[in-house]
Amino acid sequence: MSVLDYESVIGLEVHVELKTPQKLFCDCSTTFGAPPNTQVCPVCLAMPGTLPLLNRECVEYAVRAGLALHCDIAPSSRFDRKNYFYPDLPKAYQVTQNFAPICTGGYVDVATENGMRRIRITRIHLEEDAGKLIHHDDHSLVDCNRCGVPLIEIVTEPDIRSSEEAVAFLRKLRAVVRYTDVSDGKMNEGSLRCDVNLSIRKKGETTFGQRVEMKNINSFNFVARAIESEFKRQVAILEEGGTIIQETRRFDEKTGETSALRKKESAADYRYFPDPDIGEVLVNKETIARILASMPRLPDERKAMYKDTYELSDYEAERLTADKDLSDFFEEAVKETSYPKTLVNLILTDLSPLFGEDETEVPLSPISLGALADLLGKDIINSNTGRKVLKVMLEEDQDPVAYVEENNLAQINDPEVLQSIIDATVNSNARAVNDYRRGRTPALRALMGNVMRETQGRANPILAEEMLKATIAKNA
Repeated sequence: MSVLDYESVIGLEVHVELKTPQKLFCDCSTTFGAPPNTQVCPVCLAMPGTLPLLNRECVEYAVRAGLALHCDIAPSSRFDRKNYFYPDLPKAYQVTQNFAPICTGGYVDVATENGMRRIRITRIHLEEDAGKLIHHDDHSLVDCNRCGVPLIEIVTEPDIRSSEEAVAFLRKLRAVVRYTDVSDGKMNEGSLRCDVNLSIRKKGETTFGQRVEMKNINSFNFVARAIESEFKRQVAILEEGGTIIQETRRFDEKTGETSALRKKESAADYRYFPDPDIGEVLVNKETIARILASMPRLPDERKAMYKDTYELSDYEAERLTADKDLSDFFEEAVKETSYPKTLVNLILTDLSPLFGEDETEVPLSPISLGALADLLGKDIINSNTGRKVLKVMLEEDQDPVAYVEENNLAQINDPEVLQSIIDATVNSNARAVNDYRRGRTPALRALMGNVMRETQGRANPILAEEMLKATIAKNA
């Protein structure tokens, strides 16, 4: 048998850092990048005699995320203690919601090569983050700035079947938390990170295999590579007659392989019990209604609007709405052009790579790009010139209309001007003309290349090609 006879069964646990200025149970700042151990207090350092005070804003952010992900909001939820010892956890326990989470159910619809897929959400719960270990060759240091930073953990059902679906889910989830402004979703800063639970089974089977967990992956690319590597590893073990061990593994970005970290803990190992210092969390209907009323347009709503208003395909609309910055950029740029389809092509082909996994400042205003789309849509410049102009604009944002005029880049649409150039091309390239007449189509591209060179790339390519064919036929 081969890997083609097996399928992955994947569930994700996604940790999303909430965008609140204070921590979950104290007033310490959550600003990223502060000097080590400068954003701490007796509460988040777990000094004896201190008591936590729940940050109401964190609760509302969790509700906001839950509503955006179609979850049921619990009128009553509670916090529990998850007990384990680690150097970056001063309390020796983590405050989380194990028994009564704030959100349950929900789903995310994602577009894949095989159509739309619905990934169900099991639960969303609030919890505090642990600190951070900074490793050196012969020692490690502890930074407690992150202790107590508020998180929501979003746990999916085992509905995901491939790395493509996993990445599509994470991209959509990241879009939702950024649209709702509950998190900045910066994976490079740890604001969004993912644990992957993966098992395999033969296609057609319904029972689950033994799952393995891969911890704290902070890149879409790494998630995809980790899934593909672990899938192949598990298939190889079963094919050789071995047994999959339930364990926690680490993905090595350099080797592209996973390695064992420790035996996978069960819930019993953590000795969960209700936190006696934190009371019941109550969310009434009025609070839910108020948060619902303040919700922005989410990715799916924007997608439907783009398809209807601008006649975009599912694929185009999905790509435009996958990143809030990209979607916002499009909405500003489209006001400046009468050719939205041309604008979409410019954005998806040339600009979308600039909107990566983390926030990127694009050195181009949406007004300028809208003006460039108009130049292309009105055939004032051709696509070849458009690419050149866009390259200049990305280096230094400027008015494309003025740049085209100043540099005499307007497209040549006058047949009389083009005809003399085409006649000269046909007369001086007899071999290529004869090759084309014999049915060798690449010869036409060579002739067109000559026309474009002679016009410095300004010839209307569609008109020039039609005239070139007609001239060759006339002189046959």
